Amino acid sequence: MHTKAIRLYGKEDLRLEEFELPKIHDDEILAKVVSNSICMSSYKAAHQGTDHKRIPDDVAQHPIIIGHEFAGEILQVGKNWQHRYRPGQKYSIQPAIYYPEGPVGILSAPGYSYPFIGGDATYVIIPKDVLVQNCLLVYDGPGFYPASLAEPLSCVIGAMHANYHTQPGSYLHNMEIVQGGKMAILAGVGPMGLAAINYVVNRRDRKPSLLVITDIDQARLERAATIFPVDWAREKGINLIYLNTREAADPVAALRQLTGDTGYDDVFVFAPVPVVIEQGDAILAFDGCLNFFAGPSDPTLSARLNFYNVHYAYTHIVGTSGGNNDDMIEALACMSKGLDPAGLITHIGGLNAVIDTTLNLPNIPGGKKLIYTHKNLPLTPLAGFEEKGKTDPLFRELARIIGKTKGLWSVEAEEFLLDHAPEI
Repeated sequence: MHTKAIRLYGKEDLRLEEFELPKIHDDEILAKVVSNSICMSSYKAAHQGTDHKRIPDDVAQHPIIIGHEFAGEILQVGKNWQHRYRPGQKYSIQPAIYYPEGPVGILSAPGYSYPFIGGDATYVIIPKDVLVQNCLLVYDGPGFYPASLAEPLSCVIGAMHANYHTQPGSYLHNMEIVQGGKMAILAGVGPMGLAAINYVVNRRDRKPSLLVITDIDQARLERAATIFPVDWAREKGINLIYLNTREAADPVAALRQLTGDTGYDDVFVFAPVPVVIEQGDAILAFDGCLNFFAGPSDPTLSARLNFYNVHYAYTHIVGTSGGNNDDMIEALACMSKGLDPAGLITHIGGLNAVIDTTLNLPNIPGGKKLIYTHKNLPLTPLAGFEEKGKTDPLFRELARIIGKTKGLWSVEAEEFLLDHAPEI
């Protein structure tokens, strides 16, 4: 099977190449990739090369395929796994595997560490490392893009589950956010913040009564409020508030005022910025938990924390990096039950657009950049479909379709693109 893929050879050295995949073994699966969502983690890997903890030292001689938020269809199953998987099933991958006996070792991951599996490809070989860790997950929901976005949603789910609170007089930790508590998501209207809002409000088992979302970009806040309206959250029992902290003379005071000055039980920091971290620490309630969710590139990043409150107010801090298998399964289940992550997507493109998009990701505004790997398309914002449609009939029809969903991506739009967009 020939594949076309974006391969990493070193720092900022990404190449679109076509090559032959080897014949699969009994412990492998051949799969088609349909969609891949480009993550900031791929940007970091592309810029750091072998300095990245998941990139093999010999990547210049044995390049890896990048991309780890992908979904597709199983084509051929090795005989040792035919009892579990079958051709035609849709799938998603949990990339954060841990398989020390594998060829790459600790911290290996699809999209970082392997020559024949990664999301930015047309066809891949799913290795034994993934299978034995139960990281190939069947997806039964509509479309493919929700399964591509299951991995980032699983990171949010994992963060919620990782928060904890204490019991006075004991050393027991109660895991999870506080039911009916007060929650703040700081710098929370980027792609991952939107995923968090969607998940928190749609949860049935546990949710806050107050959810405050902050940012310093009014346009981004307004877009978030359009996708996830205050009235929608109220119907689900949550008082949702969007707050522009740039416009507040004292952001900490403004945030605490919304709680009656009691502070927040659960605070999530979605930007690796010291002032935002310090805001999060300053608004914690008694026994409040600060979750540093953002993944920094700077290994020396630090911020000041109030250790008086750590001692006397029982405040504490946790951090999470990715979700585990259970989180991914929960994410896919949420998608299958109707949670639509379309609000995260602001751009679509083809495999040809991956290199420039990945290397320049922080400079491209908006949310998730969704790639259809078998297609040859420029990276195009959904908001630009109508203008592009004046000269391109493909985008004219796509603009009409997403007009039915307030400009959001949809399964109907995806199906039309897969049927009509030019092949790579």
